[in-house]
Amino acid sequence: KDAGYYMWLKSVGQDADTIRDEAGRRGTTVHEMSEAYDAGAEVSLLTEDGHLAYKVSEWSMFERYVDFIHRFRPIVNMTEQNFVNPELGWAGTVDRVITLQGATILMDIKTSNAIYPTYWLQLAAYRRLLEEAGIYVDQVAILWLNAKTKTNGKAGDVQGEGWQLLRKDDTVQDLNLFVHTKALWTAQNQGSRPRQATYKLAHQKF
Repeated sequence: KDAGYYMWLKSVGQDADTIRDEAGRRGTTVHEMSEAYDAGAEVSLLTEDGHLAYKVSEWSMFERYVDFIHRFRPIVNMTEQNFVNPELGWAGTVDRVITLQGATILMDIKTSNAIYPTYWLQLAAYRRLLEEAGIYVDQVAILWLNAKTKTNGKAGDVQGEGWQLLRKDDTVQDLNLFVHTKALWTAQNQGSRPRQATYKLAHQKF
């Protein structure tokens, strides 16, 4: 995260954890909605008894995803796939691999208020995981569902009101930064273990 993120933490004070957790829940929910939609399920704003199934903020971001799918018709080749590579020493969940405008793209869905440089490092690491599994992509991309865009943009742009697809061809530098960051973290946390490694599954008072 950049300096602006930490200034934001300072400004919201004791509410920072609540805001962060709520943003995390929103992101998880939107991911689940988009995954169900891509699988062919009907995603409804209302439950069977007429109550709201989702928050308005979640639904609006989901509708931006639908707008992207409807207008640009990407082919979804992979959805929410886990990759683990012990030799590399990292793992991750790939949101999507799509084909769009003739390019195979590793795409991550983001609902955050900003796009942070660490997102590109994450995608570079995921791209390497795919390559080790024999899957090659032309680009990596972030589908930002909380963008500040007001229009569909100019010719060639892949965006709409409130959403934007940001793309990168070359991720070599991002991968190098990720590898060095991981090495630093490993060096600083060598030998560290959870405070409590085992937990009881239930407790009952006498």
